[in-house]
Amino acid sequence: MKKIRKTIAAAVACLLALPGMAQTEAMDKFVGDLMSRMTLQEKIGQLNLQVAGDITTGQAQDTQVAGIIKAGGMGGVFNLKGVEKIRELQKIAVEQSRLGIPLLVGMDVIHGYETIFPIPFALSCSWDMQAVEEAARIAAKEASADGINWFFSPMVDICVDARWGRISEGNGEDPYLGSEIARAMIRGYQGDYSRNDNVMACLKHYALYGAVESGLDYNTVDMSRLRMFNQYFPPYRAAVEEGTGSVMSSFNIVDGIPATANRWLLDDVLRKAWKFDGFVATDYGSIGEMIPHGVGGDLKRASAMALNAGTDMDMCSMGFLTTLEQSLKDGSVSEEAINTACRRVLEAKYKLGLFKDPYKYCDVKRAKTDIFTAENRAAARRIAAETFVLLKNGDGLLPLKKQGKIALIGPLADTRANMAGTWCVAYTPDRYSTLKEGFERALAGKAELLYAQGCNLMADSVRQRAAEFGKTIARGDDAALKTEALRVAAQADVIVCAMGESADMSGECASRTDLRLPDVQRELLAELVKLGKPVVMLNFSGRPTVLTWEQDNVDAILNVWFGGSEAADAICDVVFGDVAPSGRLTMTFPRTTGQLPMYYNHLNTGRPVPEGTKDFRKYATNWLDNVNDPLYPFGYGLTYTTFAYGKPSVTGSGREFKASVTVTNTGKRDAYEVVQLYVRDPVASVARPVKELKGFRRVLLKAGESQEVTFDVTEKDLSYYDAEGRTVFEPGRFDIMVGHDSRSVQTVSIDAK
Repeated sequence: MKKIRKTIAAAVACLLALPGMAQTEAMDKFVGDLMSRMTLQEKIGQLNLQVAGDITTGQAQDTQVAGIIKAGGMGGVFNLKGVEKIRELQKIAVEQSRLGIPLLVGMDVIHGYETIFPIPFALSCSWDMQAVEEAARIAAKEASADGINWFFSPMVDICVDARWGRISEGNGEDPYLGSEIARAMIRGYQGDYSRNDNVMACLKHYALYGAVESGLDYNTVDMSRLRMFNQYFPPYRAAVEEGTGSVMSSFNIVDGIPATANRWLLDDVLRKAWKFDGFVATDYGSIGEMIPHGVGGDLKRASAMALNAGTDMDMCSMGFLTTLEQSLKDGSVSEEAINTACRRVLEAKYKLGLFKDPYKYCDVKRAKTDIFTAENRAAARRIAAETFVLLKNGDGLLPLKKQGKIALIGPLADTRANMAGTWCVAYTPDRYSTLKEGFERALAGKAELLYAQGCNLMADSVRQRAAEFGKTIARGDDAALKTEALRVAAQADVIVCAMGESADMSGECASRTDLRLPDVQRELLAELVKLGKPVVMLNFSGRPTVLTWEQDNVDAILNVWFGGSEAADAICDVVFGDVAPSGRLTMTFPRTTGQLPMYYNHLNTGRPVPEGTKDFRKYATNWLDNVNDPLYPFGYGLTYTTFAYGKPSVTGSGREFKASVTVTNTGKRDAYEVVQLYVRDPVASVARPVKELKGFRRVLLKAGESQEVTFDVTEKDLSYYDAEGRTVFEPGRFDIMVGHDSRSVQTVSIDAK
């Protein structure tokens, strides 16, 4: 067996040394030769993906998973932590199965491994593609040092309904920005696979998962193909164009058929139109979930439908492993379909270099040197500070001075496990600081910190305890907690409230019908405001929340999301002015939950009401009980200085233009501004959005400095997709808008031919 492994490794090493097309031919030859020696059962086994289970180092041989691997019945495992454990399983696959085919080892590494970065939605609010790529690169470096070679990330689902909790894993509402982030994350994760600190990405969830009705997780999705191609598909397509190695299908239906078995989605669009050449894996158990959707009828038929549609790997349903052989016998699937899926999985392993060195990701030395390092933590702290969005800063209250008595109050102030946010599978929260500890370090010897929890997360004790990874917050008597908080606050010069969602109030299966601050927190905040002292609200959230009362009554609001393992110090960096806030919203914040779904790039009705309208207009598109406008628009965010925009200009002709604007820092602090460019096509064959983001620049301006910012406006920016996914350009007038956010823009028109 060892001699065979050495021969295979030597052969693969020679093949990998070949350039370009020759490498592709070499891969085809290698995989073809391997498949010629595989039994049907071994080919089907490569299509089976399972949770590794609780593997104890030294005892992996005795597990059920090990038995399946030895029999050649598993192509990959996932969510197993520890390089020693992973090495043992890989050794079983390579040294004890008949053909020694190595395993893919996956994990939900969503925003960091042990050095945790801000949740993806927060990270998107940095508008910093270098930071996004750096965070992905560090996540890959750490996880690969611990044996992982495959990430179930990036999640690029567009969502316009903040009730959906999985917004926290995505990049907001905009297809252009979402596409840029998707590309950056693929680059950060994958590189060119040549190193042992690159991993294979798995784009998810393809497709339209973020469009579930009512924001209710796993719910129905139904929309026009015109909307699919223009609003929801672009980030998926961008990730495919950037070279994602794999794609995960979504739970929802598309055109009435579950995505897992949707041939149009997986074959016509993904493979034929977009030229995707990797493999498709299901989400957790989704082949089995086709049955309650009312499609397939039983596991055997559902599995056949999924395979025939273009699904290559079955996560946890065991449908492929247990039914495909029988389906082949009765003609429900073809041997060609099984071979095609098997080939795609084997090619992924070849691209990762696992045939050359099955233990490429099992270097136990790296686990001791590359994980949770001082360098990685410094990057996480710096990047986290870029994501916080200053929503209000009455009378320039922030940054706070490190003097006097500062009261820190709220249920999120002294909880270690809730700082990082949702989906931290591999995290070790005991290593992370609470916000209270961060404040103590920042104020040591300079100001007195007073603390009180103040209230529970919410009045409902059952819901408060519902935490996916043990992220509970200690409960107490609300009346007693409030009394203590008011006593402490009365002694302070300024009150800082750490309030909002807990980590698992957003994320998977965390849909909410009311996006206001939870009940007892609202009550406490109102009592603290009545004291008449300056109040700063640090709003923890994994989604847009409703802050209408807070905007009217609280002096300053800083949205800190869930900033990762270094969030405590990063928050202090911004609150006390070492770093000026530079985050900008990537989702619209509504005034009330009843406005949802809400997004800036909407279509006009035949009876539109102009933006900024305050009065009610009968027989027009507006609410009886509220204005149409959001509380905070897409792209919005303040900082510790002010910016002024000159008049924009556009030069060029035909279909190529340059738009320029001079931006000046008119304040006394150096800071970043995110200059945004939007386009509108006011007359087209189909209705087009009122504006669409087509460019942005994150520029650092020193106090008093001016800079001309220039954008290229191309034919692509002036085009759209028709219902068949074909690009359409229609000559005529286009409005070019430049400004600080989607609401604060100046407009120049062009004539494109």
